[in-house]
Amino acid sequence: MDRMRELVDLLNKYAYEYYVLDAPTVSDAEYDALYDELKALEAELFFVLPDSPTKRVGAAPLKEFKPYKHRERLYSLDKAQSPEELKAFFARVEKAVGCFPDFTVEHKFDGLTLSLTYSDGRLIRGATRGDGVTGEDVTEQIKTIRTVPLTIDFKGTVEVQGEGIMRFSAFNEYNRTAAVPLKNPRNAAAGAIRNLDPSETARRKLDFFAYNIGYHEGIRFDSQRAMREFIVSNGFLYGRRFDAVSSEEDAEKVIGAIGEERDSLDYLIDGAVIKVDSVALREELGYTEKFPRWALAYKYKATETTTILKNVLWQVSRTSKINPLAELESVELGGATIRRATLNNYDDILKKGVKIGSRVLIRRSNDVIPEIMGVYQSHDDDKEILPPQVCPACGYPVVREGAFYYCTNKTGCAPQIVAMLDHFADKQCMDIDGFSEKTAEQLYNELGVRSPDMLYDLTETDLQKLDGFKDKKITNLLNSLARSKHTTLDRFIFALGIPNVGKKSAKQLADHFKTLDALRHGTREEISMLDDFGLITADSVAGYFEDAGNAALVDALLSKGIIISEPEEAGEGPFSGKTVVLTGSLKRFKRSEAQKIIVSLGGNVAESVSSRVNLVVAGSEAGSKLQKAEKLGIEIIDEEKFSEIVDNFV
Repeated sequence: MDRMRELVDLLNKYAYEYYVLDAPTVSDAEYDALYDELKALEAELFFVLPDSPTKRVGAAPLKEFKPYKHRERLYSLDKAQSPEELKAFFARVEKAVGCFPDFTVEHKFDGLTLSLTYSDGRLIRGATRGDGVTGEDVTEQIKTIRTVPLTIDFKGTVEVQGEGIMRFSAFNEYNRTAAVPLKNPRNAAAGAIRNLDPSETARRKLDFFAYNIGYHEGIRFDSQRAMREFIVSNGFLYGRRFDAVSSEEDAEKVIGAIGEERDSLDYLIDGAVIKVDSVALREELGYTEKFPRWALAYKYKATETTTILKNVLWQVSRTSKINPLAELESVELGGATIRRATLNNYDDILKKGVKIGSRVLIRRSNDVIPEIMGVYQSHDDDKEILPPQVCPACGYPVVREGAFYYCTNKTGCAPQIVAMLDHFADKQCMDIDGFSEKTAEQLYNELGVRSPDMLYDLTETDLQKLDGFKDKKITNLLNSLARSKHTTLDRFIFALGIPNVGKKSAKQLADHFKTLDALRHGTREEISMLDDFGLITADSVAGYFEDAGNAALVDALLSKGIIISEPEEAGEGPFSGKTVVLTGSLKRFKRSEAQKIIVSLGGNVAESVSSRVNLVVAGSEAGSKLQKAEKLGIEIIDEEKFSEIVDNFV
């Protein structure tokens, strides 16, 4: 056993020097001899240490991936593709915090985002990002990656986030002997991680580049630089580019340098990631529904090519908008076969001058969505693209509003209704399990379901008429429909599909108006005063409830027994009647914990400082919110005083 421990430590040291430091200290033959000795010992003793390198060859194939809920949400990053967008980001941050803070700049790896959970020094879970809230448990696949430490020195609990990458060298080596060659390293990495057979993951020889710390216990990080130090000291592979900058000019220089070195790297990057270094300032800046306000991905110019525009199709969306979709002569671009691309709207078509038969310049916008950029070559017989005169789905007349065309048939246009039903049942809306777009199509075509309220009239006999609906599926759908009748106001608002209202906007409306009745009677002026709302969104909300058809739908849904839970009432305590803002970094409490305490003791929590705020709790490194509170003469207390108030009352 002592020799086994010695061999494992030695082999892991040599692997770290080889794969992470790129500075091997022994030959392959010496490594192989020690590896073979270890395997023989394990076979003799019927025992394998948890961090043995022999565990990386791949376990038995899995039957399926299990979902894994992340302890903290993994956000995606907002993107910029021009110097102007980058400047706008810096300006927003500077305005919010009152100064130009320190930023860090790193490679933006182009692979598959992964999150590794360590507890008591051991890797206990590996998961894909998924939707940011729930990913897939791919622990066995991740264990095969040579640059993933199976054990680390830190003995608390920590989630280390990074990117699964297939290097160009590994990609080329694999393809030399592969029966079916891989198309590109990015897809190869994603396919390897999501392969149910871990031994196939091992064959592709992936790497894991760590770049961020998520959930953590037993340690505190006050900056991105501190996270980087943790990553390095615990034996993870990391990007060689990591620059701290304190001016816009320095940031632009680093981003330019990364762009120039991009083609010389042995792995794919598609940009640079810029982050506010201070964690306290990050908490102050906060998040949108999708992105942190303190970080940005600067994307380099996407790969471009040309092809022939064969036709333009007009498609109807849930909101009755009719969107142009370009049909292209198929072409390879960035490892994918492109046959269709977006044209945004008819004004975009006219502006770009594209015609049927033209050779057009296309790019994968953000390296993902194909987009037509303009005409590369025109011909005498190219045909004009005409705007729709009638809805392509139902034949009703269309109306133009701004840059877009809309179908005027609000109650009988199949694609609109199908999309509306699918949205209503979505997990983030009414959360009706077992429902899909295909289900919506079946209900529309075969059972005549034309609006969401009709879903609650469905019976077992109705569903038995549908292809693919057996007893279990029918029972599950009916039970899920029944459960969905108990919902929250924000989910109900989002489910209605009000134009310009997303999940975050629905939550803001619910928090402000508290009840559906109050919202239905809300004025445009009141709605427009909400944070991030404007006159357009306010008009969408008020206009929705003023429309007789929409009002009838809401009443019909309520008549089916939908119950919207009342918001929790604030408790009584020292913050009763006060609106409180938290700013800076708190030592004793997590931000979310402090917010719950304030509400439980009678207060309301606001995100920004205004004349309506009564109290500001200022932690360390508080920034512009504290300065604004001082200017407005708002009462300010520190964390020590806040703790004293809480402890005395509790």
